[in-house]
Amino acid sequence: MASKGKGTVGISLKAMHYDAVLDTRPAVDFFEIHAENYMMAGGPHRRYLDRIADHYPISLHGVGLSLGSAEGIDAAHLARFRHLVETYAPAFVSEHLAWSVAGGNYLADLLPLPLNDETLDVVAGNVMQVQDAIGRPLLVENPSVYLDFTGPSIPEVEFLEALCDRTGCGLLLDVNNIEVSARNLGLSAAGYIDRVNTDRIGEIHLAGHIAREVEGVTILIDDHGSPVSEAVWALYRRLIERAGPKPTLLERDNEIPPLAELVAESEKARAILVERYTVDA
Repeated sequence: MASKGKGTVGISLKAMHYDAVLDTRPAVDFFEIHAENYMMAGGPHRRYLDRIADHYPISLHGVGLSLGSAEGIDAAHLARFRHLVETYAPAFVSEHLAWSVAGGNYLADLLPLPLNDETLDVVAGNVMQVQDAIGRPLLVENPSVYLDFTGPSIPEVEFLEALCDRTGCGLLLDVNNIEVSARNLGLSAAGYIDRVNTDRIGEIHLAGHIAREVEGVTILIDDHGSPVSEAVWALYRRLIERAGPKPTLLERDNEIPPLAELVAESEKARAILVERYTVDA
């Protein structure tokens, strides 16, 4: 079985690649799955995942727990999530700093939160509930942001640090989300990288984004539908120079290329990690 160490590199597991993964056994260290795609009791997706998990560690990434919901965590959804954790003993378990449920209705997006003391109380309570259920720390992912909130606000780096302090959770640091949010809000992505507490980072995400013109303003959209941009690779190198080697995942959810192309792109992350190993030595 592949290593779970600090310098590991993984890619997203997509249904179109199931057979290729089993036939070719690509040189990646782990695969990430979206939990909600595997919550059924059986079926082909679970059968393929069972076989792939025999050879590779799995990173379980939730997209529907709605950690920012003031209504709390849906008990049935959490039970299904817990079952996946118990079944596959994933190397990493993560969710987003976002909300996606209101009045029992699931919304097709990860919606942003105002970062203030009230929100911190809500998110911390929900994170603790999830961690109590799964019996292990959760990694919480920084969001991509498109508009700023009015009113008192805690800087995102400080909010996440306070959340870790209060709950014992860790960070899934998405470098692409940092670039997207910083560009959209006129902030410094490099400054974010330089301030984040790297001891909290359990995993890193890399992905692509697109630029769209909206009423004469360029907005970056976190669509996971293209190769990682040079700006994000530069931020990743800056982060690794501070943090040392960390488990890194290359995400791709749209315009998905052949498996070999994703593996080749993931090797760029591995080269940066190997370079850091060499510097440390």
